[in-house]
Amino acid sequence: MSEQAVLSMKGISKEYFGNKVLKDVDLLVKPGEIHALVGENGAGKSTLMNVLFGMPVIHSTGGFEGEVKIAGEKVEIMNPHDAMNYGIGMVHQEFMLIPDFTITENIKVGREIGTPTIFSKILGPALDVLERKKMRDDANKALKRIGLNIEEYVKVAGLPIGYKQFVEIAREIDKTGIKLLVFDEPTAVLTESEAERLCQIMQRIAQQGIAIIFITHRLDEVMAIADRLTILRDGELVDQVSTDEVTVVDIAGRMVGRKMERVVDIKEVRQLSSDEAGLELKNFSVDMPGEQVKSMNVAIKKGEIFGFGGLAGQGKLGIINGIMGLYPVEGDVEVHGKKLNFSKLGDALENDIAFVSEDRRGVGLLLGESIEDNIVFSAMQVRNKFTRGAGPFRLANKKQIREHALKMIDIFDIRSTGPRQKTGSLSGGNQQKVCLARALTLDPKVLIVAEPTRGIDIGAKKLVLEYLIRINAEEGMTIIIISSELVELRSICDRIAIVSEGKVAEILPPDASDVAFGLAMSGLSAEDVDQEVEG
Repeated sequence: MSEQAVLSMKGISKEYFGNKVLKDVDLLVKPGEIHALVGENGAGKSTLMNVLFGMPVIHSTGGFEGEVKIAGEKVEIMNPHDAMNYGIGMVHQEFMLIPDFTITENIKVGREIGTPTIFSKILGPALDVLERKKMRDDANKALKRIGLNIEEYVKVAGLPIGYKQFVEIAREIDKTGIKLLVFDEPTAVLTESEAERLCQIMQRIAQQGIAIIFITHRLDEVMAIADRLTILRDGELVDQVSTDEVTVVDIAGRMVGRKMERVVDIKEVRQLSSDEAGLELKNFSVDMPGEQVKSMNVAIKKGEIFGFGGLAGQGKLGIINGIMGLYPVEGDVEVHGKKLNFSKLGDALENDIAFVSEDRRGVGLLLGESIEDNIVFSAMQVRNKFTRGAGPFRLANKKQIREHALKMIDIFDIRSTGPRQKTGSLSGGNQQKVCLARALTLDPKVLIVAEPTRGIDIGAKKLVLEYLIRINAEEGMTIIIISSELVELRSICDRIAIVSEGKVAEILPPDASDVAFGLAMSGLSAEDVDQEVEG
C-alpha cells in the first residue's frame, strides 16, 4: 500500500449558527486502504463527508475551516460534481437507482455513450444515437471488477436488495479515474450473507488500488475488513489507529467515553416497590420505513423511567409510532395488563398513555392554533376536560383553558407573548415545551416522549428533564424516553434498552460502562466479544 495519501483532510472545523459540529478534525486515507469512520449519532461523520463532497448545506452556511488535499494537491470542492471530477464517489445507503431501467442503463445513466447525428449536432447530445453495445461492455467490465455474475440487461426492479447495492457499486466503479469510494452504512439493509458478500467486494475493490471510506456502526465488520479507522466523538477526533492495534472493546469505549457532563444530576437507581408492569411489549413489530421494530419483548415496570437509545435508523422511533397506531403493527402492547386494540384509532390515548412525538411540527402540534388551544386539545377530545354543558352540547370553558395554559406556560417557561400566540411562530424549543404540556394535560399513567430535548438549549433541557423526574417521583407516573442523546438517558433513566437492527441489543443500568453502551449500539455485547475471543 502506497504511503502517499489519496485523501488528506486537515483541521476541518464547521459551525452551524454558533454550534460547532466539527472541531479541528483530521482524516488521512491511503490508496487501496479500507478506512472505517465510526462514532455515535451526532459525532460529525455526515458533516465531514458533506465537506468532502462540497454539499450545498456546507457552502450555504458559511463554508468550513481547514484544507482538503486529493493525491497531495490542495483542492476546493464546491459541489458533488467537483468531487466526482476528482475521482470521489459514494455508495449510498438509500439506493439511487431507477427501477424500470436495466442494470446497464443504471450503471451508465448520466454518462451514456452516443454517436452524434446531424440532428444532435444542431439540437444537442440528447439526440445522439446510443452505443448500446459499448455501454453493455462497460457495464459488464464494472460488474466483473466487483466479481458480480449477473446479466447486464436485467431490470433493477426485480433484483434482491443486495444486488441493488452491488449495482450501485458497479456504477461508481465505472466512472473514469475513481480514486476513493465512500460507503455510507452499506450493510444496514442487507441480510447476513449479503453483508458478507459486500465486505468481500469492498476488499476486492481495495486490492485494485481504490481507497474506501467505510462508515458503519457494526464494529465486527470494522475489525474484519478495515485496515485503519478514525473515531469521532462530539465533533472531535478521538483517535486514528490501525485495526490490529485495537479491539472491539477499545473502539466501543472510545466512541462513547466522555466526561459525563450530565444534563441533570443522575437519579439514584431505585428499587421500585413493585414488579408490576406499567407497559409491556410482546413480540411487538412495527413496519415503519427506516425504523422497523422486529419481535421486541420488553417489560417496563410501573413507576419506572425507562429509556430506549441507539443509533439512527435502528428502530427506536418505530416503538412510539407503532404504539400511537401510525404504522402497521404485529404483536401486543399491554398497559397495566390490558391489551391495546390497534384496530381502534386512539386506543392508546383512551388507555391513559400520552405521547410526545419526535416530529413536533408534523404530528405534535396544530401550528396555526394558539398555545392554549394546543395545550388543551387532546384533553378536550379524549377526556372532555375544559368543557361545560351536557351530552353532545358541550362548549369550551375558556376560563379553565386560560388558567391551565398560564400555569403550564409558567411551569415550562414557554417564552411567548401570551397564551393566544400562534404555536407555529414559537422557537423550536418552545414548541417542544408546548408538546410536553399538551401530553401532561391528559394526566396520563404512562408518558412516552421521543427526543424530549431535540433542538432546545442546555437550560431548557435541564428544566424539561427535571420536570419529568419530578412528576415521576410525585405521581408515580411511568415515563418512557426515546432519545438519541445517551447522556440524557443516563442522566434520568432507571434502565436503558439499546435498540439495534429493530431489536433490543441489551438493557443496561445508567451507570454501566461506556464500553457496554458502545458495544450494545454496535449490536454486540460483552458476552459476544468474549465468545469471539474464545473462538
